[in-house]
Amino acid sequence: MKSQTRLVVGIATCGRATILSETITFLAKQERPPDQILVSYAEPEDVGDAPQQFPQASFLRTPLGLTRQRNAILTQAADSDLLLFIDDDFFPDPQYVATTEHFFLNHPDVVASTGTLLANDIKGPGLTVAHAKSIVAGHTGPYGEQQITPLFFVYGCNMCLRMAPIRKHNLRFDETLPLYGCYEDWDISRQLARFGAIVRISNACGVHLSAKVGRMSGVRMGYAQVANPIYLARKGTFPWSLVFKVIVGPCLKNLLRSLAPEAYIDRLGRFCGNLAAFRDLLAGRLSPEQIIDL
Repeated sequence: MKSQTRLVVGIATCGRATILSETITFLAKQERPPDQILVSYAEPEDVGDAPQQFPQASFLRTPLGLTRQRNAILTQAADSDLLLFIDDDFFPDPQYVATTEHFFLNHPDVVASTGTLLANDIKGPGLTVAHAKSIVAGHTGPYGEQQITPLFFVYGCNMCLRMAPIRKHNLRFDETLPLYGCYEDWDISRQLARFGAIVRISNACGVHLSAKVGRMSGVRMGYAQVANPIYLARKGTFPWSLVFKVIVGPCLKNLLRSLAPEAYIDRLGRFCGNLAAFRDLLAGRLSPEQIIDL
């Protein structure tokens, strides 16, 4: 029986055409297929031959930037009930969509959810597609024993948003956060939190490759690590009590590991970006948008 809920999957992509194709292919394994797949991209090389390979998906060319690309998807999916954003390197378990849809239907008070990560190599070099597939295939979790955990924010690599409050209050991702975004998921979560609950669903599972291609430069990332939390705290969607923690920890790690950096992280570049942000903070001109000129 066809679901009465219109559920759309949105993917904002940049510089990962090969992985994107694998992700869309993987979505075909969903027991409850999405009603539509929307892919936003900035340049043709971001998607390669995916538009020809996947005629069932819709491809939207937009200005570069995660928040801009996700806003384009929000606009295109305005008539949907649920919008599931996944990263272009997130592989959902075959029951992910069905589990999430069923949960939202039975919990009208929930406005946003995120799933459970079976693996997430955010601190490492990134998982291979083959490894991710094997993890999902080998998952034998207790699907019937659903556990719900209240959250302060959803994780941007897999987040399902209820569209009714987004339409009613014209909520959008903050485009002052350019390029990679960095904490844009915190911002949209706290906007939505005024209208309902934010949760993690234990049996909506997936693997995040955390691919290192397609990311912005080390200097820009380092600047965003400082500028974005301060900007969002001033805006009111990021608690000041956490600003010190999320800034100082990464800055110290960038400094210490710049002496012997990981092969996949530009630690020295990030620390230089940290210093540039502190310079601009003292000069009174700190803004996330400054990374465009770095």
